[in-house]
Amino acid sequence: MARVVHPIERESYRRMRARLDTTHLPPLTRAVVERVVHSAADLGYATDLVMDEGDLARAHTALHAGAPVVVDVAMVGAGITRRETVCRLGDAEAGPGLTRSAHAIRLAYEQVGPGALWVIGNAPTALEELLTLDAAPALVIGLPVGFVGAVESKAALRGSGLPAVSNVSEKGGSAVAAAALNALLYHPVSPSEEQS
Repeated sequence: MARVVHPIERESYRRMRARLDTTHLPPLTRAVVERVVHSAADLGYATDLVMDEGDLARAHTALHAGAPVVVDVAMVGAGITRRETVCRLGDAEAGPGLTRSAHAIRLAYEQVGPGALWVIGNAPTALEELLTLDAAPALVIGLPVGFVGAVESKAALRGSGLPAVSNVSEKGGSAVAAAALNALLYHPVSPSEEQS
């Protein structure tokens, strides 16, 4: 079923594109940048985000083939439309040297196994925990927000070599993390992907 774009969203994108030229970006990168910028009304994300078009293409294929989507908090899941998500924060418990968010990531990995798309927009410790697992993700959208651990966890994600969307600054959050995943959900599936 085709997504119907509301006139307000259409006008918002028109205004954003009048202020931000993304035409030089490859298609999926452009989709992610524009949706994240749109979700935060923050043009600075255009130069703050870090991603690779090849990683996005493989993640797009996996997502549309039904790979699980795991989120660190319910608010990220609430922002992802047209797709069920896994969030185990409600089942998690903090312990010595382990935050509740990190424990939730362990529980989610036990549930979904390798090949999932991970969307982390809140807790740097969730991203740090994911990096300790052998999760073999289709993609990690690592956009936790904050002044403690966020920059460092995102730098560790980029240094890991995992397929990822991240950003360099402290900025992030549930809305932008969900927006990055939605960009891949909303982007059309190519005929070659439909046949595979």
